[in-house]
Amino acid sequence: MLFAIICIDKPGHEAVRLENRPDHVAFLKEEGEQVVLAGPFLSDDGATMIGSLLIYDAETLEEAKEFAAGDPYAKAGLFESVTIRPWRKVFDNR
Repeated sequence: MLFAIICIDKPGHEAVRLENRPDHVAFLKEEGEQVVLAGPFLSDDGATMIGSLLIYDAETLEEAKEFAAGDPYAKAGLFESVTIRPWRKVFDNR
């Protein structure tokens, strides 16, 4: 089952994001194909990363929660909120 993991950064935590970005990217790569897609939300000007969206393939919601909790960004206290919802891909125009 696919899960959308929606993370919103705490205001003023850009340095935390940048400091932990290499570990975050390595963590995503370690998960292999379970990370279907991932990328940052951007501020309105398109210049500043302000959150993350990940689509994660897991058997259960608990597995998706464990993955999200293990993210170096989460461990560093970057996120103001994390929402995890089951998600179904219906349309892919790529």
